[in-house]
This record gives sequence, C-alpha cells and structure tokens, in this order.
Amino acid sequence: MRRLIWLAFILACVVVPFGAYVRLSDAGLGCPDWPGCYGQISPHHAAAEILQQHAQNPDGPVSLGKAWREMGHRYLAGALGLLIVAIGWQAWRRKYHRRAAGALLAVVLLQGLLGMWTVTLLLKPAIVTLHLLGGASVLLLLAWLALSPRLPPLAAPAPLAWLARALALAVALQLALGGWVSTNYAALACQGFPACNGEWWPQMRFEHAFHLFRALGEAPDGSPLAVGNLVAIHWLHRLGALLVAALCLSVVRAGWRLPALRGHLCCLLAALSLQIGLGIANVLLALPLPVAVLHNAGAACLLLLSSLLAWRLRPLARQARAVEQPLLRAAKDGREWV
Repeated sequence: MRRLIWLAFILACVVVPFGAYVRLSDAGLGCPDWPGCYGQISPHHAAAEILQQHAQNPDGPVSLGKAWREMGHRYLAGALGLLIVAIGWQAWRRKYHRRAAGALLAVVLLQGLLGMWTVTLLLKPAIVTLHLLGGASVLLLLAWLALSPRLPPLAAPAPLAWLARALALAVALQLALGGWVSTNYAALACQGFPACNGEWWPQMRFEHAFHLFRALGEAPDGSPLAVGNLVAIHWLHRLGALLVAALCLSVVRAGWRLPALRGHLCCLLAALSLQIGLGIANVLLALPLPVAVLHNAGAACLLLLSSLLAWRLRPLARQARAVEQPLLRAAKDGREWV
C-alpha cells in the first residue's frame, strides 16, 4: 500500500502543475465537451471537427495541440483517480487512516465534478479556482499519507505551533488569491515591481473584483471588468505575499531553536525565496509560460511544507495534558482497587 500511495503522490505532483499549464496556455476549452472530445475518446478521433473549428477561428480556444493538452490532463487525472480509489479500498480493508482515505475519495469525486463544470460553464473563475484548490487538497492529503510516518510530531511552544498554523492558513488563502489572479487574467494588471503601474497605492475598484457568481471577464451585470478591478485582484495578491513572507520568517526565527525542525525550516525558506523570485519574474518578464507554471508548482510546494509543519508541531500544554491524562486515569484506577 505504501508504494501505491507514493505512486499516487508522484502522479499528483505531475497532474497539478500540468493542469496549471493547460489553463495558462489557454487550452482549458481545447475540448469544449466532457468527458470526451467532441464526443470522441481522443483528439485523434475528433481531428476533423477540431481542424474545422480551428479554421473558422484560428485565434480561438480550439486547436489540435490545445485539445491534446486538455485531454492529456484528463487522462492523467483519471489515472490518479483510479489510484486513489484503490488506496481508499486498501485503507478501508486494512483499517489504515480511514478518515484521511475517505476525505481523499470525497475530494477526488468533487474534483471530477469541478473538472466537468470548468468546461461546461466555460471557465467560470470561481469554478476554476475551486478546481485548483481541490487539486492542492488532493496533493496535500496524499503527502500526509506518504510522509506522516517519517515526520513524527514534535512538542513546541504554543506560540510557535499557532504561528505555524496561521502560516498554513495564509498560504492556502494566498493560493486561492493566485488562482483568482490567473483565472481573471490579472497577472499583468500591475506593470513594474515593487510599485504597480508607477504607483505605490494604485487606483483600484473592488465592487466586482471578487464577485463569485459571474462569467469570465465580466461583471455580474454582463459588462466587462474594469481595469481597476484587475488591479485590485493583482494588488491584493501582492499584499498576501507580504503577509505570507512575514509569517514564514517569524516561524523560521521562532522554530530555529529546535534542531529537529531546522531541515524543514530550511526547505520552507528556500520554497518561499523561490516563490517570491518567480512572482517577480512573472511581472517583469510579462508572464512567460514556463515561469508561470513553476510559480503554480511553487505555491503547491509551499502549501505542502507549511501544512506538514503545522501538523507536526504540538503545543507543549497539549502535549503535557496528553501525558498527564493516562497517569491520572492509572492513579484513579489504583485508588478504586484499594
């Protein structure tokens, strides 16, 4: 079963960034139906329809290359889903982390629905962002199943443990913000770094920027999103990056006193530095596709590291209660026998 979990985890490490590649290369509607491609099992079988659509609109979302990227992602995601079903069956049969395996199966089922709605609802930003978060959740659950035996819990001062949990939550929110930036094509709304369009506090409009029930590129009334909306989305993501960096540095500083944590903290700090560098490169280099995909993969890596750290750390007060309670029960049982 361990090999099955590791195989699924490695495959998830491919599927999640590959999904970002499909989205960032505008191939999300390469096959505008689901689960097949123009009713066929592969773009090869639907080549005539795809080429016809591409000839009618050469700059549109449909082409043979985009169709293969879209279907390639579906094939890999389907294989991952089958592996997770097998893991769930083995976990239930062997009574091994049944809750985690059950949660993993539930998230994968939801991911399948979100993948379908991503296509049928024409890349609605809320659906695509939820699909991204679902993929990160699958990766996180698989990482926990694979790595938890090798990352034993550690007693830590309560402020450090709560700070680590705050960091994990902030990274998750930042991942959601990054997905919102990407799905709304707001990555280049701010030109230049660290200022935005030459201003330290740019003109922003928040009234429709984070409305969940709207179509791609449109306000709820059907009008196009204003530039100020896109700037607001982008700028809030930058502010979120500052918060994540501040929390990460605080965790590293507070946790450095524990030698058992230093390797984990070094990895966390390296992931943060790489992620900040990739984010700046996206802005200054006008969103090159390889850098944008790596930025998505780096976000997933940062989420994994911060979440596993939050799971490992146990506040000392709770650790003490966990030790005291069995002793008190033993003492009570002893008195009853007397």
